[in-house]
Amino acid sequence: MQFSYKGVDGVGKPVSGVVEAVDRRGAVAQLAKMDCFATEVVEASAASAASEGGIVAAFLRWVGLRWRQVGSGRISSKDILAVTSQLSTALRAGLGVLDAIEIIGAQQARASVKELLGDLADAVRAGESLSDAMGKRPEVFSRLYVSMVRVGETGGILDATMTQLAQLLGRDEKVKTNMKNASAYPIFVLSIGFISVIIVITAILPRIINTISGGVAVLPLPTRMLMAMSDFLIKFGWLVALAVAAGLYWLAKWKRSPEGRFRWDSFKLKIPVLGPVVRTIAVGRFARTLGALTKSGITILNALVVVRDTLGNEQLGREIDEVAARVKTGEALAEPLGRSGLFPPLLVQIVSVGEQTGKLDELLLNAAETFDEAADAAVTRFMAIFPAVLILLLALIIGFIIAATLLPIVVMELGGVGL
Repeated sequence: MQFSYKGVDGVGKPVSGVVEAVDRRGAVAQLAKMDCFATEVVEASAASAASEGGIVAAFLRWVGLRWRQVGSGRISSKDILAVTSQLSTALRAGLGVLDAIEIIGAQQARASVKELLGDLADAVRAGESLSDAMGKRPEVFSRLYVSMVRVGETGGILDATMTQLAQLLGRDEKVKTNMKNASAYPIFVLSIGFISVIIVITAILPRIINTISGGVAVLPLPTRMLMAMSDFLIKFGWLVALAVAAGLYWLAKWKRSPEGRFRWDSFKLKIPVLGPVVRTIAVGRFARTLGALTKSGITILNALVVVRDTLGNEQLGREIDEVAARVKTGEALAEPLGRSGLFPPLLVQIVSVGEQTGKLDELLLNAAETFDEAADAAVTRFMAIFPAVLILLLALIIGFIIAATLLPIVVMELGGVGL
């Protein structure tokens, strides 16, 4: 097969041309042997099809590629955790970086993960560092991941760094799983309850009320309210659905904006049940990540920049920005943390003692276990309380519907005596 390529040669001069190889990976490897760092490698037949008028065929191939990426091509956090754990094991066994990546890549069943590891191996074989190669895939490797790998490469402790990364990612994956498990049942109950209420109001209730003689005017107030809602949904239900869809789209777009994300994350911290869960999880991440980074040799200021993006909450992230600015002026880390009021006193005290004794990384990693246990307990409380609150709200709504439906029948049985 022929592949068209663009890249730079050994002196940094842009080059382009065509190379023959079995597949794309082989083309990249062949270019590396030619002292050419490839920035773009595409199949020559695909490029010529587009240039010779085969635009439709090229478009269909592009759609097929995007479809595969949406499906099996997605690389999940579990995939990255598995690869990190395997890399940690291989490096501790004494394998070189390139050998470890190639061996792990050959064992992968998913095509997307195999291709990712193949690209990393090609980059390392061409002379790039592993951290630089990972930095070119920000959608897969976070800033924390790349920073720790770079420190491990610089200090010659990549095996220990990968072990720490595997522990960090494993803890984050556990928290995500717990949160998904906690929200699955409430979402299911809410969805079933909402659908049931809509069916009762729009389909069942009108048939029952139509059997009652005397017209709507003689119905009790709760029944008239429910009938008005039923008539509105029957006539303008499509408009309500469009309004809800537009509202959800606007909310999602607003949350992606910097100010919207900040306000939404601030609101989450104030929710009685959810707020403590979010805060406790963020504190555990802060302690574990900052401890791992400082233990790897990263300075406090650089570590705070990385930690800021791992908290999962923009308000807490902006507080870390303020803390970093204060530390840059010469203040100790514990002082601005304590003044923020968003971090627990235990964390502030641990940071203060760690700074005084020079054992900040060790104390933070030890404290992370305590905060993680508190996060697990908070998630457990959330799982116990939130579904009960939803069930209570649904019970009140359904109770009102039942009462509004039965009241006309009761009134008729009592001889027309109203409420």
